Amino acid sequence: MAEAARVLDYDSDYSKYFYGSAAPAREIFDEPETRPEEIPLPQERTLQRQKARAAAVAQRVPGISLFAILGSLTAAVLMIFVMLAQISYNEVAAETVKLNAQLQELTEQQKKLEIAYENVIDMKEIERYARDVLGMSKPEADQIAIIHSTPIDRAEVIGASDESSLNGFGEFISSLLKYFK
Repeated sequence: MAEAARVLDYDSDYSKYFYGSAAPAREIFDEPETRPEEIPLPQERTLQRQKARAAAVAQRVPGISLFAILGSLTAAVLMIFVMLAQISYNEVAAETVKLNAQLQELTEQQKKLEIAYENVIDMKEIERYARDVLGMSKPEADQIAIIHSTPIDRAEVIGASDESSLNGFGEFISSLLKYFK
């Protein structure tokens, strides 16, 4: 390399300067000699290219992608949720089986109680109570009257509809017009 700082003398010997300028000549600096590289043979070039490609591929290969890690974690969390859901489903299914068995027992008990209740009710006892205590009697044949009606009974039930209020208003107007005809 070049020397740190030097004072150049302007003397009559111009050989120390580069083409007569104040710049020192090249010979003063210690420059390394550079030789042009020899051109390798085609086989050597292909080997160099293959080595360079292998090195580049080795450098470019990343470890593990962040998206791959996040995807794996998401899949693991989802599998855990599925397992927990399956466990809770099994618990609910076992509870359902128990409740169905209890429902069947209660249904059978209800039927037995209804039969027992019907057996407790004695129609003769009820008639005796109505006649003796309440003073009731069975109606005689002349007390029963049949009423014949010629017009057919009919009723119209007005209920709330899910239609809009404008449609309801139109129906109201049409019913008023029918009334006045």
